[in-house]
Amino acid sequence: MEKYSTTLVFFLCFSFSHSTTSFPKQALPTKSGYLPVSSYSNSSIFYTFYEAQNSTSPLSQTPLLIWLQGGPGCSSMIGNFYELGPYRLTKSLTLQPNPGSWNRIFGLLFLDNPIGTGFSVASTPQEIPTDQNGVAKHLFTAITRFLQLDPVFKHRPIYITGESYAGKYVPAIGYYILEKNAELKDPAKRVNLAGLAIGDGLTDPVTQVVTHAANAYYVGLINEKQKNELEKAQLEVVRLVERGNWSEATDARNNALSLLRSMTGLATLYDYSRKIPYEDDLVEKFLNIAEVKQALGVNVDESFVYEICSDAVGDLLHDDVMKSVKFMVEKLLKESTKVLLYQGQRDLQDGVVQVEAWVKTMEWEGIVEYLNAEREIWKVKGDLAGYVQKWKTLTNVVVLGAGHLLPTDQPLNSQAMIEDWVLEKGLFRSVLYPNVSTNYAHDLV
Repeated sequence: MEKYSTTLVFFLCFSFSHSTTSFPKQALPTKSGYLPVSSYSNSSIFYTFYEAQNSTSPLSQTPLLIWLQGGPGCSSMIGNFYELGPYRLTKSLTLQPNPGSWNRIFGLLFLDNPIGTGFSVASTPQEIPTDQNGVAKHLFTAITRFLQLDPVFKHRPIYITGESYAGKYVPAIGYYILEKNAELKDPAKRVNLAGLAIGDGLTDPVTQVVTHAANAYYVGLINEKQKNELEKAQLEVVRLVERGNWSEATDARNNALSLLRSMTGLATLYDYSRKIPYEDDLVEKFLNIAEVKQALGVNVDESFVYEICSDAVGDLLHDDVMKSVKFMVEKLLKESTKVLLYQGQRDLQDGVVQVEAWVKTMEWEGIVEYLNAEREIWKVKGDLAGYVQKWKTLTNVVVLGAGHLLPTDQPLNSQAMIEDWVLEKGLFRSVLYPNVSTNYAHDLV
């Protein structure tokens, strides 16, 4: 069944003077619309942009965060309306202000990526990327077009952020920006990439998949017999990856995760403490309300049904799932790009153990110093929030009381984390400032 609308007017930026019952005027994006990614079709990435609520610097210097959802094929409107946007959905499908929004002092741009995801438009399924290079090409085009919408965007420091499968998107677009910037002789035309942040990310899948059995065993969720059975399933994934059987390897990983779910009886592997899964389906219900689509400037025909995650996009990236982008992170670190990795303590799928497993295998000149660096106790307003470990441009954060959708679980602490990392405050301060107290508490500016 055809899911993609080809009706599109390029470069629409909407300025609304009205409000709706479901979408109050104060919750409207600063800009929203479509960013073309093709010169020969209507394929475009849908975006919503929220300017900083209380910028502490001139707008031309205010950092700009770009958020990418995972999946593959899940809409960044999940991040917008369920995690870190300025307004969050309630169970009654109304919007309420989010005190933990990431646009408190930064600009915040949500991109439905790849095309065919969320409200983004794929003129034909053949144009949807099937690997990270294709994803990065479209993202680069969309980002550069966005920066052209307003002169104030031109020189702002840009931070690419995202979670879960965006653990591959974020390094891919960062790596691509480095390559493109090196080709451009005019510095004014370069993308001002300042850093990358990956939350609960799938980045080096074959290293991460072999951790699940031991992790679940030592948390007390499975016994030794189950651990041995799960390890066999994990090794089957590795065997298929080594043979280059990418599609079968993805299926085998799905089988291993399914086995873990059945063994534990958990509501979700994304947070072992939850009695029910995350309710991100609220976003799907909300964004299928006609007046909400109108308020956001969505340009689709009446028959279009918004889905939070696209099976079509997921299927086309099926072969990509088990492929690693670790080399891209290594390259970014070698080029002195700031990298933040953060995980929710209760995430069993792409959490603390999974990320540590691949990080320690990196080929980067600072890896030994990073692994030997102190893991500092991190507090926010005097309360224990988690732990921070860093060396030079690599920072890793464990956030207590959080699962996979970390900003949903710990909105204020996630806000403190991203702000202090960008601004290099407290435990997130550059190594140029060695005398840092481990009892530092985030101050709301």
